[in-house]
Amino acid sequence: MKARLITIFMVPLGIAPSGGSKLPRSRATAAVLAFLAAVLFAARLSLAVELTEPAGAAHGYPGLCDQGGKKLADGEFRQWVQDDGLHIIISYEFSDGRVFEEKALFHQRPELTQEKWSWKESKNGKVSRQFTADFRAKTATALTHEDNEAKQWSENIDVEPGRTFAGFGFTLALQNLRKRLIEGEKVELKAVGFTPKPRLATVQLSYGGLDRLRMSGRSLKGDHFVIHPEIPPIAKLFIHVPDTQIWLTNPSPASFLRWEGPIVVPSDPLIRVDLLSGAKSGPAQPVATSSRE
Repeated sequence: MKARLITIFMVPLGIAPSGGSKLPRSRATAAVLAFLAAVLFAARLSLAVELTEPAGAAHGYPGLCDQGGKKLADGEFRQWVQDDGLHIIISYEFSDGRVFEEKALFHQRPELTQEKWSWKESKNGKVSRQFTADFRAKTATALTHEDNEAKQWSENIDVEPGRTFAGFGFTLALQNLRKRLIEGEKVELKAVGFTPKPRLATVQLSYGGLDRLRMSGRSLKGDHFVIHPEIPPIAKLFIHVPDTQIWLTNPSPASFLRWEGPIVVPSDPLIRVDLLSGAKSGPAQPVATSSRE
């Protein structure tokens, strides 16, 4: 891409068209600039999640709550870089013996790309649900147990590298798209989802404003982002897919603050995950625009 841009800049402004006569310098300049703008715009589209906020090592203890803010599970978040890959493991332990575990692998150069994702629900060591996505192999699987009967699915998915994400991958994507979204841009990406059959859907990312969120006895500011799945009209007759809400810390540097949405499958209960674990979590409240830092 860099070599191509250099070539464009080297085009003589008075270059002659095939007809023989030279274009006026102003028209030639405008043509070159328009072409260059188109190339840069296309490059931006192809690198939908340009790396602006590189992620490194992190360790935290989030809390998982129900939609009303009642704490249900203690969480642990681990993130580290190894062999050029960004590894993430998030786990939640419930008092009844259930455990949720999410794992993901990313690369951050030349842009943010997701390589793998998995989510597992178990109780007392026995797996009840498991979902996986291998972005390089372009495959996704699902395993559920209903009435003591195991059901499995395996599907090929049309992954667009750097534009397709699952789970916590969207939080990382938002961290890098934050400036563009706050400025009013809407970005379309692809999401690997499950119904529980693996599916690929287009989602639109947008900015929802600056909010205050109560957690762990504190009131924190967060930038609110909305992930809206674009479901075909005919499919809406059979399935309802709620929006996912994600808040990042404000002011920057932006990092995870809160997540709200269904656990995995659209029909799952809506839950809330807070960066700071506490007995009670409060709903987000809009902040006046003048309060932004």
